[in-house]
Amino acid sequence: MHYLGHLDALKNPMTARENLAFAARWFGAAHGIDAALERVELKAQGELPVGYLSAGQRRRLALGRCWMIARPLWLLDEPTAALDAAGRALAAELIAAHLAAGGTALAATHEPILAGAAQAMIA
Repeated sequence: MHYLGHLDALKNPMTARENLAFAARWFGAAHGIDAALERVELKAQGELPVGYLSAGQRRRLALGRCWMIARPLWLLDEPTAALDAAGRALAAELIAAHLAAGGTALAATHEPILAGAAQAMIA
């Protein structure tokens, strides 16, 4: 399972790429690091230390880690925190794709990021 909490579990001195590489070595990866960076629209920031990224970029990177490492269950605490409108749409897209692939996502959120999916799961 993946747990994405309030803290993003990223190492500030390491680059975005290094953070993903560390996770891939530890957990295995269904997708490559470059693909994950591109998927969350952070390819240009891949060589920056995470400490230089904005809160929204850090959240995108953490979501990219979820996407990169295949796990059937995602536990998400405020997955859209610090994200702008484009980032919220990206988060919803990533979660919807995970659900469509047969995965499960449990999200505590104040935003209706996947209202239709939540309704389908409750019914």
